Amino acid sequence: MMIEMAGIRRGSRYSPNHVGNDAAIFNLTVEYLKQKGCLVKEYTEQEFLESGVREDIIFDMVRDKNAIQKLKQEEEKGKLVINSGYGIDNCTREKMTRLLVSNGIPHPKSLIVKTNEPLPVDTENMAMRFWIKRGDFHAIHREDVTYTRNIEDAETVLNEYALRGIGTAVLNEHLIGDLIKFYGVAGTDFFYWFYPNDLNHSKFGWEKINGQATGIPFDLDHLKSLCDEAAKVLGIYVYGGDCVVDSDSAIKIIDFNDWPSFAPCRSDAAVHIAQCIYDQAIFHRERKYSISYKG
Repeated sequence: MMIEMAGIRRGSRYSPNHVGNDAAIFNLTVEYLKQKGCLVKEYTEQEFLESGVREDIIFDMVRDKNAIQKLKQEEEKGKLVINSGYGIDNCTREKMTRLLVSNGIPHPKSLIVKTNEPLPVDTENMAMRFWIKRGDFHAIHREDVTYTRNIEDAETVLNEYALRGIGTAVLNEHLIGDLIKFYGVAGTDFFYWFYPNDLNHSKFGWEKINGQATGIPFDLDHLKSLCDEAAKVLGIYVYGGDCVVDSDSAIKIIDFNDWPSFAPCRSDAAVHIAQCIYDQAIFHRERKYSISYKG
């Protein structure tokens, strides 16, 4: 029996400086799924919001807040959704920080603060250099992630966030070391990493703050294990993110994203993303039919 699927594209406003790359990884994934005999009906986020989908299996690059909520509703109906709406929501900054820290995933010292209140005393126990990141959603604009060098600058940025209607922010202590970007697909052997400055790969240009990597040695198997565990904690299959390796080779994850562009490794990644979706679809269908048969 042919497997019918809905594929939902990411809206262009949620692909800052990466519209073409996000479209490319989606298109390749669709192509490989079709090669496996799947019947894929494609939707935009807006089409999904307006009309929904009839298919029982959904793969998506959704980022719109209302679309995420609609994905959750589809999951509540028993549909398979990759990435899960709940997982996508968990990758918003405040929820991600709470989940990674509470589950022991190495992460920078962080504080979750209200933008319209004075910084807490605990801020003084952190380094003077901060990354301030909007807590309520993914970064859409360059200003949603801001590097500050002292408390006064941090308070100015938070005031600006408050004026923009952003109620909470996450303060991450700036880490010294080699910045690494990574991509992975949970449940597969696929994992790719690189130094972003080597490939001039950047969304907003913030990678320059850490400077050129020096090649600090690190345990690649340990990094992949940490990332797979983070994906499990957050509830997503297709992921990417950033980490910093310090002078002692310790690794800390500083960012984690649901279904990024995979631009430097797109062709190889798409094969594994499609396989992951296909395997989960087979499992979902067999489980559904088994329950129906027993019923």
